[in-house]
Amino acid sequence: MINVEVQHCGNSILISATGELDEDAEEVLQRVLDHVTVDERELLVDLHAVEAMDVDGLHHLLRLHRRAEDMHLRVLVTGWQPQPQRCMATVAGIPGPRAATGERYALAGFRRLLKEKAQRARDHSDFADGWLPLV
Repeated sequence: MINVEVQHCGNSILISATGELDEDAEEVLQRVLDHVTVDERELLVDLHAVEAMDVDGLHHLLRLHRRAEDMHLRVLVTGWQPQPQRCMATVAGIPGPRAATGERYALAGFRRLLKEKAQRARDHSDFADGWLPLV
């Protein structure tokens, strides 16, 4: 189970998450953005207290990231712990020594997952969805 504390700090929203990021996290993470104001420009997600994450949790985090970007928020996710890093690295296919990919891979892997997910959605869309076909 995940718990989040939300703080509004100037033009930023800080989400401090604790617990496990798993299949039960979707509702909690989606409620986070329900009260965003037009003045806020950044979403900071602190994962220092998240010691475990599974693939479902990663997908919920990706949906939060995409929804925040749709709201024109700049997103920064920090504090990746070893197990969530390994989960993300495995899913993203990021090579690294043994299971520890290191903090330097976290952001690149996160963006890579987002890009691939968006591309898959685009590839499976039709004209009714507003996408142009690939040439």
